[in-house]
Amino acid sequence: MADEDRQPLNLLWLQSGGCGGCSLSMLCAEGPDLFTALESAGIHILWHPSISEASGSEFIELLETIIHGEQRLDLLCLEGSVVCGPNGSGKFHRLAGTGEAMMKWLAQLAAVAGHVIAVGSCAAFGGITAAGGNPSESCGLQYDETVIGGLLGKEFLAQYGLPVINIAGCPVHPNWVTETLLQIASGELQREHLDEWGRPRNYADHLVHHGCPRNEFYEYKASAEKPSDLGCMMEHMGCLGTQAHADCNTRLWNGEGSCLRGGYACINCTAPGFEEPGHPFTETPKIAGIPVGLPTDMPKAWFVALASLAKAATPTRLKENAVADHIRVPPRRRPGSKS
Repeated sequence: MADEDRQPLNLLWLQSGGCGGCSLSMLCAEGPDLFTALESAGIHILWHPSISEASGSEFIELLETIIHGEQRLDLLCLEGSVVCGPNGSGKFHRLAGTGEAMMKWLAQLAAVAGHVIAVGSCAAFGGITAAGGNPSESCGLQYDETVIGGLLGKEFLAQYGLPVINIAGCPVHPNWVTETLLQIASGELQREHLDEWGRPRNYADHLVHHGCPRNEFYEYKASAEKPSDLGCMMEHMGCLGTQAHADCNTRLWNGEGSCLRGGYACINCTAPGFEEPGHPFTETPKIAGIPVGLPTDMPKAWFVALASLAKAATPTRLKENAVADHIRVPPRRRPGSKS
């Protein structure tokens, strides 16, 4: 079929238990911008809470036409967790103007959608909204933290044959969203392109560690011990970049940023359960002085042995030089020397 003969893909974006941060991030998409990217892929936005004018009865009518089969829905995106409380009724979050629980609307819409997409870790796994004892009984579309099921159940497949696509992150990188939508529009996103948590492998096959600006300190095992210290933050400051699946340091945010480039440890926000690690985010739990969570790209025994050798064999002066190289301190000139 020629491109001009293809029907546009209809996208519906809903928000539930969350902060709206994934939408704010997505609207910052660059190269190209969000609207250019969607238009070039033939994706038509039926409704989005931040950019659509329709509200009230118009919006509810749109949902009803989709559920009744009068309007095709190719892409159902949910941002924010599914609020199921109290006692599984979902009444903590009712869709305005209907009196019905949002979880019921989501279940009906998912049943007729070509693809169902969880945007952000809340929609994927429950996320921040499910933390702290989870009084709102929040969960993801197809996961309740690490347990498969969620709202839609373990066996759920959307109309086009895929389970829920989990674009996890808190928030998501804008290009994780646009790239996944472009893959779907071009017919290139298949089951094998999702990892074991349903995350698109175009970003989830990477580690945050890759491209980290503190990698030289990691190699020397020169570790930071407090905020503002130069050094690797894995050993003492809770950084999970060597375990976190994302490309944050090679696909930078707003063209230049990442958590680590801002001096903050990676908290592995693309993983289920990241919001409750069992310890402060900026502390590394240890057993016998060895970090509990070790890099996933090498056997633990290798890492412990290499770390010990590196610390023993690296002279203090060499570590100081690594710091100087990192901050590009110019060499001290001797008195009377020429520039």
